[in-house]
Amino acid sequence: MHTKPHRIWVSTLFCITLVVAAAAWAAADSTSGTWKMNPEKSKYSPGPAPKSVTTVIGSDATHFKVDSHSVEADGTETHISFDAQTDGKDYPVSGVANADMVSVKHVNARTTETTLKKNGKAVMTAHGVVSADGKSRTVTFNGTDPQGHKVHNVVVYDKEM
Repeated sequence: MHTKPHRIWVSTLFCITLVVAAAAWAAADSTSGTWKMNPEKSKYSPGPAPKSVTTVIGSDATHFKVDSHSVEADGTETHISFDAQTDGKDYPVSGVANADMVSVKHVNARTTETTLKKNGKAVMTAHGVVSADGKSRTVTFNGTDPQGHKVHNVVVYDKEM
């Protein structure tokens, strides 16, 4: 006779645990934070590498907001920003010379796939992975730059604590 209340209690506890776990994952998204490019560990092809890049990301299970500031090798400053859902649909991006839209997908809790597009055509993909300890993030960029040159950049960012 005690099995039905016990099953109900276990089912309720299981549901509450799932909700709490989902909320904790969303609140503690490893991609969120301020990231600074580590020039010694990063590789730009073609170069030259920027002097500095600082990217602030606000992310959870369904949302990805980026505000990035860089100082290029020639001293020119660049500011890129976008605010997108992680549903793979296109959202506006500003500050990218050869892109007007961006789409974002969460692959898992530490990995994102971002695609920059111009007039509906993909021009650059960025595969970002946060390290297991959460202290670094490696983003591999593949595509073309505004001049039409092939790009393969592996950029390592350190998280500001």
